[in-house]
This record gives sequence, C-alpha cells and structure tokens, in this order.
Amino acid sequence: MFCQISFAQSLQEAITKSNERNLFDLKKISKVLYPGDSTIDVVYYKLNLTITYSPEYLKGIVTVNAKSKISGLSSFFLDLQNALTVDSVLSNSKPLSFSHSNAMLNISLNKNYNIGEIFSVTIFYEGVPGSSGFGSFAFSSHAGSPAIWSLSEPYGASDWWPCKDTPADKADSSDVWITCDNTLTAASNGILQNVIDNGNGTHTFQWKNSYPIAQYLISIAISNYVEYTNYYKYSVSDSMPITNYVYPEYFSSSKSFIDKVPNMIKIYSSYYGQYPFLREKYGQAQFGWGGGMEHQTITSLGDFDEDLEAHELAHQWFGDMVTCKDWQDIWLNEGFATYSEAVYFGATQGQNVYNQMISQDMQTAKSAVGSIYVQDISNINSIFDYARSYAKGAVVLHMLRGIVGDSVFFKILRTYASYPGLTYNVATTSDFESVAEKIYGSSLSYFFNEWIYGENYPSYQMSWSSNSIGNNIYNVQINISQNENTNPQFFTMPIQLKISTSIGDTIITVFNDQRIQQFNVNIKGAPNYIDFDPSNLILKDISIIDSIDLTKPKTFNLEQNYPNPFNPTTKIVYSIPVQTKGYIPVKLIVYDIMGKEVAVLVNSVQSAGTYQITFPQKKESGKLSSGVYIYILTAGNYIESKKMVLIK
Repeated sequence: MFCQISFAQSLQEAITKSNERNLFDLKKISKVLYPGDSTIDVVYYKLNLTITYSPEYLKGIVTVNAKSKISGLSSFFLDLQNALTVDSVLSNSKPLSFSHSNAMLNISLNKNYNIGEIFSVTIFYEGVPGSSGFGSFAFSSHAGSPAIWSLSEPYGASDWWPCKDTPADKADSSDVWITCDNTLTAASNGILQNVIDNGNGTHTFQWKNSYPIAQYLISIAISNYVEYTNYYKYSVSDSMPITNYVYPEYFSSSKSFIDKVPNMIKIYSSYYGQYPFLREKYGQAQFGWGGGMEHQTITSLGDFDEDLEAHELAHQWFGDMVTCKDWQDIWLNEGFATYSEAVYFGATQGQNVYNQMISQDMQTAKSAVGSIYVQDISNINSIFDYARSYAKGAVVLHMLRGIVGDSVFFKILRTYASYPGLTYNVATTSDFESVAEKIYGSSLSYFFNEWIYGENYPSYQMSWSSNSIGNNIYNVQINISQNENTNPQFFTMPIQLKISTSIGDTIITVFNDQRIQQFNVNIKGAPNYIDFDPSNLILKDISIIDSIDLTKPKTFNLEQNYPNPFNPTTKIVYSIPVQTKGYIPVKLIVYDIMGKEVAVLVNSVQSAGTYQITFPQKKESGKLSSGVYIYILTAGNYIESKKMVLIK
C-alpha cells in the first residue's frame, strides 16, 4: 500500500511515540492483540455478495473451508464486526449454532474434527459494512456516478465479510461473486469466469482466484468503468492481459501511464523473477482513496501516477506472493515496494535518478522514530508509519545491496521470492535474513539486528593524517568514531572510503565494528582528501575533520575561523598538543548568539594533531540565517571560544 506524501505527513502527526524496548523485548513481543483463531487453517473462501448503492447495503453468503489444527475441534470463531447481522450458518445444508458478539462469530460444529480434517461452513449475513482503518468498505461516488470499493489492510476485512483476519493464514484459493446494478462493472481478484444477467436489472460477476491469498488482499471495486486491456508479452508467442478499470472522466489523461505497466512488469520480472500470477492477470481498478492498495492481481489506485503504479505492482511479488506473516514485519511489504520504485526508475531513467530517490528516502528515514520492527500493531498509524516502514525499510535494502554487491543482492531477492515455503506463503524478517545469509555465504545478523530491531542511525566523525614512508608511499591514519546511540550503542558497518591523492583516487573498505576505531593503510601518492561513503551506501550523518599539519603542535589552540565573515562556508582549525598521550575527548560545538546549540561539529576522542573542519556542513547549511555565532572547543580540560559572522 502506498499513500501520497501529504497523507503520509498527516499520518505522521497522528503517531504517538512507541515505548522504548531493548532488542530482546522486540523479538518476543506479545501477539495477544493479534486476531485469528489458531485452531483452524483456512483453505478456501467464497464470497457471494449482493450490493446495492441506493440503499447502501450488502447481503452476503460466505463459504469458508478450513482444516482442523487440533484434535477434537468442536467449535471455532471467525472475525466479523458487529455492524453486520448474521442470519444463519450452515454446514452440509444443516444449521449450526452460533453467537456473534465482540466482533467474533463463534460457530459450534456438528461433529468433532481431528487434526487435518477439512470442514465447510456457509454464513448468511447482511448490513451496512463498517469502515475502519483506511476505508475497509466504502460507498462513494465520482462525477455523479456510484463507486463502491474495499481496502481491508490491515484489520478491515472483517468490516465486510467473515474471515480469519490475519495474513499468517492464507487461503489456497478464493472466489468472489458480485451482484450489482447492470449499469456498473465489478472487478475482483483472479480471472473473470462469467457475467450472468439476472433479468432483474442486475448482473453477477464471477471471479475466480487459484493462487494462495491473504484475507486483506481479497477485494471488490464497482463503478461505471471504462475497461481497457493491454498485454504483458512474456515470450514470443505468449502474453498475459493487464486489465484496467478506469473512471470515464480520467481515461484520456491516464492512458499514457497505464501503457507503461507492461514494461514495469518486464523490468521487475528481470530483477525478481517472473510475474507471480501469470496464469491469471494483472489489473488496476480506480477507487476513491488517495493512494493505492496492492489487491492481488487487481491493484486499486486513486490515480494512475507512474510512481504509484510502480509501487503497487512491486507488491505483487513482495506483499502478495510473499506476504509478511505479522504486521510487525510490514517492512517486508512496504519497504520492498518503496525500494522497487527506485529500482524501476533507475532502470528507465538511469543511475542518477536511482541515487536521487534513495537520497530522498534517506532524508525521510532520518525522521523515523523507533525500530522498523513495529512495536505496537494495535495502532494502524504505527504499522504504516511512512518514515519507518516505507522509507527506512527501502534504505535498509539499499544498504544491504551495498554490503553484498549488486549481483548477490538481486539473487537474494529472486531467491527470497521463490524460496520453498515462502513463495505464495508468508515470511518474517528472520526468513528473509536466512535467505540473504544463505546466498551471501556469511552471517548478516549484525546488520538485521541493528537496522530492523534497533533504532536511529549512525552519526560519524572522521579525522585523518598521513606520513610519507618513502618511494611516494604514504601511511594514512584514519580515525572513525560514532556518537553513542541507545539500541544499538553503535552501528557495525563496512564503510567505503575514497582517498584522493596526487596521482589519482583509491577506494578502500574498512569494517567499522567499534564506536571509536583507528585504521592504517598504505597508499601511493600524497593524500589530499578522504571522501567518507562516496556512493552514499549508509544512512548516516557525517562530520569530516581533516588533519592539515603533519608536525605535532606543542600547545592547545583554537584558531579564528577563515574566512570571517563568511558565506556559504568557513574553516575552523584547532590543535591538540604532542604531550597529549593517547586519546582525549574533544567537542567542537557551535551556538547562536542566544546560546542555543546550532551544530555539534566534533564529539569524539582524538590524538595529538592539527585538525580542520568545515562549517556549516550539509545538514546545517539550509537552516542558518545571517548573524553572529560562537564556537567552543573543549579538549580534556582545555576550553576556548571564538565568534564568527555569517552574512547571507
């Protein structure tokens, strides 16, 4: 599912900050609030719905085939909101006893069922469906015409039909039959097998889905659609229909975007494996919500924007074929689809566009609060926190790609999508991690523990110096430190460094697994600059501190910034004397004239040397106004301050 940025921002304002938990608490989070009867395994749903627009009403006959997961099963429950009234429940044409309260339909079976035995019940019910979450079930309109649609994620399916309301239990197949006014068209999952004229001003659309499906991905979309079909040609002689249902007044402006979808499917198939529902279809149906929803084989869209189409299409692999088992792991759906937008636009418009989209995701991800692994699944806004579940989830995949390399990364995604037990089934973060480690050939637990179950992102400081050791070879000493975090205390990551020298550039990778760490490398040519993470492979803040004097100073010193006044940047130079043994804590902080902290330029331990740092750095540059600023150096017991002036 994807929402427009304005909607994401409104969600963000509504989100309450989650309670802090340590890593082990997150992995053991209680499932008490999670719905669904654990004594049954649903194997089939059939929804036979009669829907009227005036009056707004639904009459339903839902058949559920399920398998007992315990010995001696005599009763079970389905989730169904109280707004709907159950008239009767049958099994083998015989009535069953039932009760309906607290959004649970409790059904007593006509016999006891042992483990693995299959039974079937049919529920007759009616009413006006509720509309929780993002919509669930809506009677709306467009240009004066009716529009009826569903959006059940995450807990809304039970607003309009009785089901086991958890993605952990996919049905093996489903049917959706929709009876509506014969001026309207009804779209749903799978293949349209028949349209029956009932001779009373209504007709019935009979849709059949033969793939495993989660309850929240079963959908309806009804309106006076223009139906437009194009095709995905997956071989010289074979093609699959892409059936689009568009509001008439939108068709002419939407067609050019709709026609991009066959190429989208081709691109994603090349990266992730063949489109997963090839023997049925892909479809897009317009509905009255401001974003999109990845209903299986029939995405619902508020509008036909290229980025929205790309996002929802990617869900057919990640969300529909492989579905997150628990809403705690929603990033396996939303992070993957958000990242896929960058993959698609990178494939069609080039690497620079990919880089720009990842940079934008990184900026959004920096505002994420709490772990990607969702702590509070009772809060829908918390599940669908855009900064965390979407943007930061996408950045995690980008960072994983940086660690394992392009070919291994896409092999991981293809294997994950087709892995036995996961494909057409459900998955957790642990499942994805296991696949990634199997393909990569090494443990990635440090990466998933800190980025999925941990919080925030690293804030690095880097300083460096070099010495000639003869024959134009230089020993470069690189000091990397991180501000202390909560969970994890610091981030373990491989870090690329590009060392620019008098004869060219050298790229090295260091494995940073300490909060304060020194690396020594020998390179050819006199170094003049080190670029930290030049390919932007890590979500981070970074302060670069250049060592500019290879001779060791004899006293502490904080020099006047140069130039001063300045615009847009200035240099600040300070010295730590040679008599300093080992490392001492150093802070260089900038304040405004009122004493408010503006920037922490240095917060690390350093050895003797002369250091230079640029102010403002990228993260502060757009936030500063003209005026007087004060910078204060604290190095051990040494404290000194100076003034500088920014003129814009």
